[in-house]
Amino acid sequence: MLLGHWIEMRALGSAQGALDALAALLPDEAERITPAGTELVSISDLREGDTALVRSGARMPADGLIVDGQAEFDESMITGESKTVFRGAGDTVVAGTVATVNTVRVRVTAVGDNTAPAGIQRLVAEAQASSSRAQALADRAAAFLFYFVAGAGIITFIIWTLLGSVPEAVTRTVTVLVIACPHALGLAIPLVIAISTEQAAKAGVLIKNRMALERMRTIDVVLFDKTGTLTTGEPDVKDVATVPGIDANVLLALAAAAESDSEHSVARAIVRAARERNLAIPSAAGFSSLTGRGVRAVIESRTVHVGGPALVRELGAAEPEILAQSTRDWMGRGAAVLHVIGGNQVLGAVSLEDSIRPESRQAVTALQNRGVKVAMITGDARQVAQTIAHDLDIDEVFAEVLPVDKDKKVAELQARGLKVAMVGDGVNDSPALARAEVGIAIGAGTDVAMESAGVVLAGNDPRAVLSMVDLSRASYAKMWQNLIWATGYNVLSVPLAAGVLAFAGVVLSPAAGAVLMSASTIVVALNAQLLRRMKLNPSEAR
Repeated sequence: MLLGHWIEMRALGSAQGALDALAALLPDEAERITPAGTELVSISDLREGDTALVRSGARMPADGLIVDGQAEFDESMITGESKTVFRGAGDTVVAGTVATVNTVRVRVTAVGDNTAPAGIQRLVAEAQASSSRAQALADRAAAFLFYFVAGAGIITFIIWTLLGSVPEAVTRTVTVLVIACPHALGLAIPLVIAISTEQAAKAGVLIKNRMALERMRTIDVVLFDKTGTLTTGEPDVKDVATVPGIDANVLLALAAAAESDSEHSVARAIVRAARERNLAIPSAAGFSSLTGRGVRAVIESRTVHVGGPALVRELGAAEPEILAQSTRDWMGRGAAVLHVIGGNQVLGAVSLEDSIRPESRQAVTALQNRGVKVAMITGDARQVAQTIAHDLDIDEVFAEVLPVDKDKKVAELQARGLKVAMVGDGVNDSPALARAEVGIAIGAGTDVAMESAGVVLAGNDPRAVLSMVDLSRASYAKMWQNLIWATGYNVLSVPLAAGVLAFAGVVLSPAAGAVLMSASTIVVALNAQLLRRMKLNPSEAR
């Protein structure tokens, strides 16, 4: 009996211990920057608005915003993804994550119980305490077991007494009461819930509503919002076209020089593309932003403009036909087009598109292999949506959908008899997330308070949805295996303890009954522990 209880307590303690480990990741002290320099303080002394110095290899003492510097951060304790993530000025960082290579200065935005790790601990604790249909069934079975065993004990005592053996009647009755195991029934579901919720949290899947995870196994279609979910949500340079005599790399370096002082996402994409190609970006002077049209800068004594077709018309520059054909093709598939203009001559053009996440193809294929349809919804033009859907081999596309109408598309799928999981960013997708059978907010990072989503994915990897499907199916199977075992054990063991096979020489002593009762608890506990063998890291999804 002690062995059974030890296994049970060890399993539950391990589940809770994994969550407590989040708090243990926080450092004891932090370097706070003051007008007089830096001072070493306890993290309990940090306040919102303080600026902390986080050196290479150190852990973040609180949630914050990088105000100076850049570094690669190990965020595996939040997202479950072992690959480091680049964070620079203006980016949010989370308490407990590790800065690598460089030192950064961070303005504290949340401390103590308001930090992301504390929020995750609360969220998981609430999920573990929440009920499910299987738990309700187990509770009813445990209640029925009381009456079944009490009745069996009374009947056993009466029958053996009538057979003329009061001592045997007492022995049989005691054995019935000992061998009956409501403990196994009571443990069957909570232990699976504790372990599955813990495993999900370690993989960056934060369960807000236990029923959401349970329903995930029945989902017929996963509806992905395109921007920021299947795609990065940031523009990326796809093509470069030039007039004869101009090299594509020279044009890109020229565009990057003109855009280098701009904070616009398009400008950052052009500069990033030039750096990825290891191009030498010339110096620019006299930068000015032309609101809604583009930018202007002086590069090597020549005025260079970078902007869209409207800027080309404004400057009276003529676009050569050889270039116009490329730009028409780009715009036809929904790409943004920027022209590079030197003086009054169009030198070339750059196309930018919202790039598909490398993980999206794997997520879509794996879901389809599991018998789950994949659909996509977006406010983008149909041509853009169809191009993305074709690249990802997505089954169904809803394009040109306004944010307020996304929940209507979820309702359309449900009207066809489909159970829908909606995956979005949790902001303008809130109505759709709330209407779906399972609402999943992806890339929510530290925002674990999403009211519209039953599940929050801390990272941006859509493959984490696979973790939900697999874990839902596996944990539900474990619940039923435990229920069937615990119920079947009692149905068979109680009559045996009552002595129905005594005529064949098969009798159980109270001590043997205690051993069998404990064995049933051990079986249930060990079966639940098998969930720990699942691989839920998104990078290992298949």
